[in-house]
Amino acid sequence: MADLAVNWYCIYVKSRHEFKVFERLTKSNIEAFLPAVDRLRRWKDRKKLVKFPLFPGYLFVCLEKSYEVMLKVLKIPGVVTFIKNPYGEPEPVPEEEIIPLRKAIENGKEIDPYPYLKEGQQIRIKSGPLAGATGILKKKENQHYFIISIHMLQRAVSVKIDASEVELV
Repeated sequence: MADLAVNWYCIYVKSRHEFKVFERLTKSNIEAFLPAVDRLRRWKDRKKLVKFPLFPGYLFVCLEKSYEVMLKVLKIPGVVTFIKNPYGEPEPVPEEEIIPLRKAIENGKEIDPYPYLKEGQQIRIKSGPLAGATGILKKKENQHYFIISIHMLQRAVSVKIDASEVELV
């Protein structure tokens, strides 16, 4: 039998089970990667650095695409499924996307979640003076703009925004 290629795959896990699943995968000798960041959490009586998954509900595994190995992953308590392509097969994650993420985390860089935005998407402002407003996203020279359309007048205006202020509608 020929050697099967080893790829990274993304798995979906039960809510708030990321760290438990990561530990179980590692104990099963499956290479896993859980991008996580430290956040300062405040309670009435104390402050503490708490580790949070960068992508809640997801982690990555590096393995060969064989039925036996993938079944072994799916049998780990807390694992729900592999992220699949439109044909229903587990979709490999390009290593070019994993490597910079790993390096940034390993080198202690400050990382913040950033909305995955595409030009032309319908968005809603979630904070600031325009909170609750909906419109279209426009990108120009590495800057995001919120387009407000007045359909009756067939006119629109754009407002410069920070991508962290928006969410998809």
